[in-house]
Amino acid sequence: MARRLRTSTLFGLAAVLLSLGGATAQQTNEQLAARCNELGAIFDRYGTRRGEGSGGPDMTRMGAGIDCQKGRYQQGIKALEDLLQRNRISYPPAS
Repeated sequence: MARRLRTSTLFGLAAVLLSLGGATAQQTNEQLAARCNELGAIFDRYGTRRGEGSGGPDMTRMGAGIDCQKGRYQQGIKALEDLLQRNRISYPPAS
């Protein structure tokens, strides 16, 4: 059941992104911000180690979040995609 919920959540996020504008050559800041938020939420949900001795927050994740907050969306997205790939966490492709 948990796996089914995870899959449906990812598909839901992908559907939201697809509805934001389709396949345009240049994405708007709103679309890039949504992508940053989406990738960050995926890592926060599936990549965060919890529990005693987990080593604290992931500095790459924190840096990517700051990049996104400051409008450096491309840098933040790239860092989050790399982080998700290193942790073998699947994520929907960019639209």
